Amino acid sequence: MAFEADPYQYPAAGPERRRRLFVYNGGFLTQPRLRRILKLAGHDLRLGLPGLGDAVAVWGNSPTAHRGLAVAAKREVPVIRVEDAWLRSLHPGRSGEPPLGLLIDSRGAHFDPAQPSDLEDLLTHHPLDDTALLNRARSGMAQLAEHHLTKYAGFDATTPPPAPGYVLVIDQTRGDASVTASGADRGRFLEMLVFAQEEHPGARVIIKTHPETTQGFRAGHFGPKDANDRITLLTDPVSPWTLFEGAVGVYTVSSQMGFEAIFAGHKPRVFGQPFYAGWGLTTDEFPVQRRQRALTRAQLFAAAMILYPTWYDPYRDQLCELETALTTLATQARAWREDHAGWDAWGMRLWKRRPLQQFFGQPTPIRFRKGTPETPKAPRRAMVWASKSDAGPDGALRVEDGFLRSRGLGAELVPPLSLVCDDLGIYYDPQGPSRLERWIEKRADLRPDQQARARSLIEALTGAGLSKYNLSGAAPDLPPGRRILVPGQVEDDASILTGTDQVQTNAALLSAARAANPDAVILYKPHPDVEAGLRSGATEAQDADMVLSHADPMALLAHVDAVWTMTSLLGFEALLRGVLVVTLGAPFYAGWGLTEDHGDVPPRRRAQVTLEGLVHAALIDYPRYRDPVTGLPCPVEVVVERLANGTLPRAGLGNRLLSKLQGAFASQSHLWRR
Repeated sequence: MAFEADPYQYPAAGPERRRRLFVYNGGFLTQPRLRRILKLAGHDLRLGLPGLGDAVAVWGNSPTAHRGLAVAAKREVPVIRVEDAWLRSLHPGRSGEPPLGLLIDSRGAHFDPAQPSDLEDLLTHHPLDDTALLNRARSGMAQLAEHHLTKYAGFDATTPPPAPGYVLVIDQTRGDASVTASGADRGRFLEMLVFAQEEHPGARVIIKTHPETTQGFRAGHFGPKDANDRITLLTDPVSPWTLFEGAVGVYTVSSQMGFEAIFAGHKPRVFGQPFYAGWGLTTDEFPVQRRQRALTRAQLFAAAMILYPTWYDPYRDQLCELETALTTLATQARAWREDHAGWDAWGMRLWKRRPLQQFFGQPTPIRFRKGTPETPKAPRRAMVWASKSDAGPDGALRVEDGFLRSRGLGAELVPPLSLVCDDLGIYYDPQGPSRLERWIEKRADLRPDQQARARSLIEALTGAGLSKYNLSGAAPDLPPGRRILVPGQVEDDASILTGTDQVQTNAALLSAARAANPDAVILYKPHPDVEAGLRSGATEAQDADMVLSHADPMALLAHVDAVWTMTSLLGFEALLRGVLVVTLGAPFYAGWGLTEDHGDVPPRRRAQVTLEGLVHAALIDYPRYRDPVTGLPCPVEVVVERLANGTLPRAGLGNRLLSKLQGAFASQSHLWRR
């Protein structure tokens, strides 16, 4: 009997001849994501009895594994062991979240030292000497630490750790397969605790409780009765990477945290026989004698995180590399960490509330407030639309559209694909620092993987001709000569009011461009909101040689020599395409050595930043993105693909009708701008 992964609409990739995989565990039947990953990996799941050429799948060493093992032995077919990958989800599987990857092993269970697994075979025999592979491993290790990623990433990474100088003892759940396979029990954990105290006399001991124990799913080996004046039971969801920083020693039986501690620079003391023991990176109380190879951290990571797992991309419904899994979990973890406590929101127009709820209200719904602003009761936080900051309480985070917004105008009520939420200021207001400024300063130095990601993003954006609004249009025939593109702006826009001094109108901008370039061809591109009659900023453009109404600005950039702007985002988009940019205001991209600045740029912008660093800060670090297809928080690359491929849902009928009414009554915009 065969069954399909009904929730998934796309055909599975993989070998033409699929291997029949017979299962006798209910989890294979009830978890669509599990079935889908196996299908994409080339396995055709079945019920019944296997025959020649078939295999039996079991879930690790679960209590139901004996069913499949018995059938496999009787039918003389191989066994495939399946487990969750090292980066699973925000919360434990028992909470109902699907996994981001699987460990599919044809030799044995990776956690069971009784016999070698596919992972152990990789660690023993694979050369693990490819430079590109090891560079990927080093980048992966850095990303785990940077984004505080572990198997279950649903914790607040800002939760403070204990004061440094402690010994970290890692608890595990009772009945955990890796604990049982290592022959460990509570007695072994108590022995480990004694060693931790004896080997670090006088040091405090912190016992880290397992997340499943904290959430009430399974009991651990330690409890309150094991704590005393020297020993503390830590149940707070502190990031493992933060804990490693303050630890003087790490003790574990077989926990994945021991594996991660290696990449944090520790040499953990191991009282079990996990897969990561025996390679010279741990101190082993019970060594596995057949493991004699000495490996580096990068080699261990490459085998265990890159070569061994089967990773899944939920946005594209396909298998993927580790890097995609890392960005997926980092993105989803960021959204959960920022939103789980809940938001109170002020200054939000009615039509914006649904998109805001989709962005920021998934774990805990947003409460939209009006009237006298008041600081919400902790742990909830306050947000306010940036241009209406006076409507919110002191300390409210400011929300604005991101730089890859939509296919269509916000003024036409097209919902955004990206939003920013700034805890310091807002990117368009140079009168004070913003979180974007801090990100730009930080990205003055990029790791090789960050450099490559930003470069790939630039190529994808420019190759597809993408911009903030992605409006259709073409580049007309242009006069010969040195062409300067002058983008018009909405003159009552907050970026003009806060980010310019002497030049604050489109007419003044054109005049300045003409005065400095008397012989150039001045091309004026009105702002689309102004062209649509929705915002102010119309001008006769007397200093322009040509007015480019309804032209595609991305197409124009390929035919101009420079862009003169006050604070327009088109200046940033021109930088991506190698065009000289002259600023007469102080947009976020000015002052970093990439533009010719005639405006009053804040002196605090002193870092010299590459284009890749600016792009990484502005398009990867700063905004939040939401995939309109899956509804999930997503990395920027997914939004780029959706915009490039046109896979965007149409706005609802109500939204389209409201947009048409707005256009018809543009002169009465004060009625809806509230």
